[in-house]
Amino acid sequence: MVKEKIKMAKWELPGVPAGGLRKVGQIRGTNTLILHAGQNGMLVALELLSTHTPGAPVVDDRNEFIGFISEFDILRALEAGKDLSKLTAEDIMVHDRIAVTAETTIEEAVKTMEERRLLNLPVKKNGRVAYSVTRHDLLRAWVGLGTSGED
Repeated sequence: MVKEKIKMAKWELPGVPAGGLRKVGQIRGTNTLILHAGQNGMLVALELLSTHTPGAPVVDDRNEFIGFISEFDILRALEAGKDLSKLTAEDIMVHDRIAVTAETTIEEAVKTMEERRLLNLPVKKNGRVAYSVTRHDLLRAWVGLGTSGED
């Protein structure tokens, strides 16, 4: 039996280049939340909840990317009996600084998120975290429904 490669028609939408989006920098990420190192833990939790964001990168006073806080990290702290109001973002965050750049392909970003079991992936531009992409953002871009941030 001969397998035929089926081409799916892509949606042609304003702002989506011919052939669809290929790089993370072309995606306007839906997660623009960036947390700060000294931020109170309870305020971090409230920011995640109020913005419906599953996690966000943490930066220091020089805006250097130093870690990431997810809802799971907040839940772990609570499960350990810690009082969020007595913690800072630095106390809660994971120190892994997993990020991609605007030049990273969407395929590479998907692979990184899948391998590391991430819900959000910070995007660095000019050496600084600018925003995060979600799995939803990557899926939207892959099927050609993403909104273009930059060329």
